[in-house]
Amino acid sequence: MNTGTDRTRWLAIGLLTALLLAGAAAAEVMMTKEQALATAFPDAERVEKQVLYFSEAEQQRVAELARVPMDSGLFTVYKAFQGGELSAYGFIDTRTVRSKPATFLVVLTPEGKVRSSRILAWKEPPEYVPPERWLAQFEGHGLEPHTRLGGEITAMSGASYTSSTLTDGIRRILAIYRVKLSQDH
Repeated sequence: MNTGTDRTRWLAIGLLTALLLAGAAAAEVMMTKEQALATAFPDAERVEKQVLYFSEAEQQRVAELARVPMDSGLFTVYKAFQGGELSAYGFIDTRTVRSKPATFLVVLTPEGKVRSSRILAWKEPPEYVPPERWLAQFEGHGLEPHTRLGGEITAMSGASYTSSTLTDGIRRILAIYRVKLSQDH
């Protein structure tokens, strides 16, 4: 038995295991859906889940307004109620950033303005996770032409895929609101 070869083999196995575990550690779930909704709607008397169904024409309208494609004919929204009145909408979406998914929550006011947004799960390397101050740029914005990268939204340095993917996702949610929900309140 050659102990040098065995030692090299075990070292390689150990190194591979460490790399795999490091990759798994980078795939982080920051908050479950239930935790996210509880945090988003802390004073809600009730939260209702509604599945929105989109005709082909509505999907095209969302894509036109958002300036990004809508890749599904359905989307789930969570409606929060306080004092018997609609107080907010919550949308959870998952998008591929570079090659791995990111899940985020966007909370809108009844008037269709971003109240808050946060990352729920991140599978890309941790250095590309957008900081809260970057996500805060969207607060108070609706689906205006300036709610875009290069407008009032600045890209994160060194994370252009993250910036564009999340900006596109938030614009899509704002367009979904405009097409399907703006008459709710």
